[in-house]
Amino acid sequence: MQSQRTVPTDSSRPFARLREYGILTLAALVLDTGVHFFKFPNNFCFGGVTGISIVLNRLLPWSPSSYNFVINMLLLVVGFVFIGRDFGLKTVYVSVVSSLMLSLMDRVWPLTAPLTGQPVLELIFAIVLPSVGAAILFNVGASGGGTDIIAMVLKKHTSWDIGKALFCVDLLITIGACFVFDIQTGLFSFTGLMAKTLVIDGVIENINLCKYFTIICEDPAPICAFIHNKLNRSATVFTAEGTYSHTPRRVILTVMKRSQAVQLRNFIRHTDPHAFMMITNSSEIIGKGFRGLN
Repeated sequence: MQSQRTVPTDSSRPFARLREYGILTLAALVLDTGVHFFKFPNNFCFGGVTGISIVLNRLLPWSPSSYNFVINMLLLVVGFVFIGRDFGLKTVYVSVVSSLMLSLMDRVWPLTAPLTGQPVLELIFAIVLPSVGAAILFNVGASGGGTDIIAMVLKKHTSWDIGKALFCVDLLITIGACFVFDIQTGLFSFTGLMAKTLVIDGVIENINLCKYFTIICEDPAPICAFIHNKLNRSATVFTAEGTYSHTPRRVILTVMKRSQAVQLRNFIRHTDPHAFMMITNSSEIIGKGFRGLN
């Protein structure tokens, strides 16, 4: 169930690297748009460096973007000191670019009040945009830096449960919003804290969503030819037997993207209407043509 892929040449690698860092930059832009235009003006504290920055902004005179930049740079230093060469280049890039973008947005589009008078609407954008950006970063093996760097340090030097440790930190920051601001802001922040993980997981699952086909038929040749020649995918075929009639059958297993799945389903319906198809959603396809093992 592997696609037919050509080995990348040396000349294609720079373009692949350029595309990869273009995706990282776009993800950072989406994340920062949600933070600057919707999270900062409403004082939504979902945890992380941005949450700390919002709380500090209320207590001290600097802007949230300034605190975000300083804290992220300090955490990068911590990462280099305690992690060393294992510290991810992508995380460094995203952390620096994201911090610079927020500082630029603060200078070009300074906001002293929310964009609208609808806090629930702005909460939705404050959750969705950063979550989409974070999901894209996670999907390409990067992160936005910040408290993720602390997680990397703890993972390397301690046996702590990293997920629980970071959730406790985020929870403390969110609780702090109730005392530093007001109960309404605190409740909105709690809502964002509970929702952001679900949104991130949902976006990642949809980005990686593939269709897994189990096709039972008598003649697999035309279906496999279509999979090979038209969809540029491969398949696995084996022999089976029906338990009721004991008639021999052939079973085809294949996996592909959603757009290709529609083509294959329509082809099978047209060429072999008696074929039995089971089509399953899966976001964890690991192997050549899909996702790597590391």
